[in-house]
Amino acid sequence: MSDESTEVRTTEKRAVVLASGGMDSATAAYLAAEEGYELYLLHTSYGQETENREYECARRLADELDAADFLHVETGHLAQIGNSSLTDDEMAVEDADLDSEEVPTSYVPFRNANLLAMATSYAEANDCEAVFIGAHSEDFSGYPDCRPAFFDAFQQVVDTGTKDDTDVDLRAPFVEWSKTDIAERGTELGVPYEHTWSCYRAESPACGTCDACAFRLQAFQNIDVRDPIEYEERPEYAD
Repeated sequence: MSDESTEVRTTEKRAVVLASGGMDSATAAYLAAEEGYELYLLHTSYGQETENREYECARRLADELDAADFLHVETGHLAQIGNSSLTDDEMAVEDADLDSEEVPTSYVPFRNANLLAMATSYAEANDCEAVFIGAHSEDFSGYPDCRPAFFDAFQQVVDTGTKDDTDVDLRAPFVEWSKTDIAERGTELGVPYEHTWSCYRAESPACGTCDACAFRLQAFQNIDVRDPIEYEERPEYAD
């Protein structure tokens, strides 16, 4: 009996999912689960305004998916480095401008490289075959560390910087998708979006006017589904 259990355990696919507490990473986690991966969720707090709510959502996601492990890491050095409205009290979180091609003030310098480095360490230590991140096409229009070329380059870093017998596939399944595509797929998968959080400004209710709220509201409006979280106001953002 014990030999059989060990065999099953060693042949099961495993994946690390970067779980921010938001809808994109939650959808990525549900997609990984649908693909048959045993989940190891990694959540980080880096001094963002809504870190407590995001942690609660990520922790609940781990419970909902019966994750094999949930790792919470404090990455306060990102706040100490600064230059982001998410971590610097002297910088205001801007109202949404969905047509802007400028890097928004909410960009945390090179954050995804920091997070993916930790996720790769976590994956290698637990014999995981993949690392999932929920970045999407509307992210990389503003955030340079969400571009497809960044993930391609980071895959080379993973391949070069891990043990020869380590094989970790960096998965960004939504990198060519819109937020609307993600909301539609997540709705099909039954993602509990009522337990996710996107707002940059507040832990309850969501402001409805920052970039993250705007993209989220627009996505749900586009698929004609009411976003289940509470908002201070619900502007119309549908295309």
